[in-house]
Amino acid sequence: MKAVGGALLLPTAATTTTTTSTPLLSPSPSFFSLARRLPSPPFADFPRLNFTRATLAEEGRAVSTATATNMGEENSGNVRKDLANLFEQSLRVTVPNEANVEPLVAACTGKFGDYQCNNAMGLWQKIKGASDFKAPRAVGEALKNNLPHSDMVRSLEVAGPGFVNVVLSESWIAKTIQKMLTNGIQTWAPRISVAKVVVDFSSPNIAKEMHVGHLRSTIIGDTLARMFEFSNVEVLRRNHVGDWGTQFGMLIEFLFEMFPNWEDAKETAIADLQKFYKDSKKRFDEDPAFKERAQKAVVRLQGGEATYRKAWAQICDISRKEFDGVYQRLGIRLEEKGESFYNPYIPDVLEKLSNLGLVEESQGARVIRVEGFEIPLIVVKSDGGFNYASTDLTALWYRLNEERAEWIIYVTDVGQSQHFEMFFKAARRAGWLPADSNTYPRVSHVGFGLVLGEDGKRFRTRNTEVVRLVDLLDEAKSRSKATLIQREKDKEWSKEELDQIAEAIGYGAVKYADLKNNRLTNYTFNFDQMLNDKGNTAVYLLYAHARICSIIRKSGVDIEELKKTGEIHLDHPSERALGVHLLRFAETVEEACANLLPNVLCDYLYNLSENFGKFYESCQVVGSNEQTSRLLLCESTAVVMRQCFHLLGIVPVYKI
Repeated sequence: MKAVGGALLLPTAATTTTTTSTPLLSPSPSFFSLARRLPSPPFADFPRLNFTRATLAEEGRAVSTATATNMGEENSGNVRKDLANLFEQSLRVTVPNEANVEPLVAACTGKFGDYQCNNAMGLWQKIKGASDFKAPRAVGEALKNNLPHSDMVRSLEVAGPGFVNVVLSESWIAKTIQKMLTNGIQTWAPRISVAKVVVDFSSPNIAKEMHVGHLRSTIIGDTLARMFEFSNVEVLRRNHVGDWGTQFGMLIEFLFEMFPNWEDAKETAIADLQKFYKDSKKRFDEDPAFKERAQKAVVRLQGGEATYRKAWAQICDISRKEFDGVYQRLGIRLEEKGESFYNPYIPDVLEKLSNLGLVEESQGARVIRVEGFEIPLIVVKSDGGFNYASTDLTALWYRLNEERAEWIIYVTDVGQSQHFEMFFKAARRAGWLPADSNTYPRVSHVGFGLVLGEDGKRFRTRNTEVVRLVDLLDEAKSRSKATLIQREKDKEWSKEELDQIAEAIGYGAVKYADLKNNRLTNYTFNFDQMLNDKGNTAVYLLYAHARICSIIRKSGVDIEELKKTGEIHLDHPSERALGVHLLRFAETVEEACANLLPNVLCDYLYNLSENFGKFYESCQVVGSNEQTSRLLLCESTAVVMRQCFHLLGIVPVYKI
């Protein structure tokens, strides 16, 4: 953070880089030699991932069933998980013959406590008639009485048919928050028992500009990657671009025809990628002679002829520069491994599948039959060419065997759901994946709905063209800047600061408007709504964060020194409610990762802002007897909000 002209600037966003892996275009070693070098491990060799709880053995703990007074000292940052560990011990004592019962612990409203254990009813159904318990409530009472002592618990109460309500200790909440302030938000990162995840997202086609349809995949995939990275998981961010196929014969031949000196023309030759693609496609469809030359060009490209490879590489490079313009605006990091990267492996992978008896002939094509579908999965077209299925199966094989990924996540629109379901089932038939889709290694398709215009149809320009993503982002920034100028911020801030904050708000508004929705639903793109400073919008949240920072600045207190000497106390109900919500950060991120739903984190962030608003309305901060404690609560809220912003790919602002 730096001062320019007396105003506080937001930190500069991290440099965006898009790494490109060299395509493996030379003949590849056989499938079998690759497999010998790095054998595909049996399912048992892949660690199991359990998002709902971590057993005591997995956590490396040996907490006595009689006492757990040190739980506060060793807490994972995930309150729900720590309580589940306590109730697991109680379950072992209460029903020792039911070893496979897992604790069911959920957050609840303050009316019923902070958390609740809901095992009693289910247990009663299993053990009635074979135990001394007369009713579900008696099971709940036993679970309560057998719970080890812990500093995190203030009180326990059994309600209704055995629900065990847990009220957390205010002093423990305060100490846990203070420890986070001292040691950093990373201490609240979820502990996820998976080592390596591939997130396959964005994936535009070469020679086509990125449009609004690419927005959702790009920002949803980036948020998922950020959440896993925060959880100390190695994430391979993969941009599976469409950089190989029959269309390149058409594009290359058109390039040669339109620009005889194409090697010298460089970017200017096809500056308008969209127009270049459309013109070449029109020529392909209308001119039989051109079509024939284009088809021959594909053969020469795939045969490795130098001139065609060089033209192909130039088209790809120009496209990448266009893509990078979008990625830089959005702060996206990706490593490109496009279709061309996997193409040399396809024959050997198909040979392996054929040797397993999975591939058969059908009307001149080669297909894999998939249970539940009348149509087969085509892996080689009737003309001998490869397709999406052959590429995707090969990419999956590579990710499992070469990259040793345990979870491969594909972020595309729901319209591709059938394709992914079919190719996942084909991979299970091959034995690459376990039959149980929740067992690792695993694959997941993260589908998402459409971006709609206000007419309820696909979002397009007035002349029915798809909206270029770079234009949409620039418009968001421009509108944000106009609003700031209208509020005369241009008279308070430097040009650089005005530009940075307008960008943070504009881009953040676009991202949040998408991410706050359940990804499976369609949503309507509306600049006025997303740039509104009221309601559940990025603008409202960024303003809320800036206000918190302003409270701290105006106090004149050195907040870093205060962290070392001050103490948090939660005496007022709104202080306590804010403290409890802060503590739910880790379990929220874990839930969002487990279900691959960024909107869960958005809901948490919005509710955090609402809780802070209630606290600030009820509790005077600056100048009160409780100033030290309440300033630390302000800082704690700001720290967690900033981490939420980071996970959502939104740059925070500190002054507004």
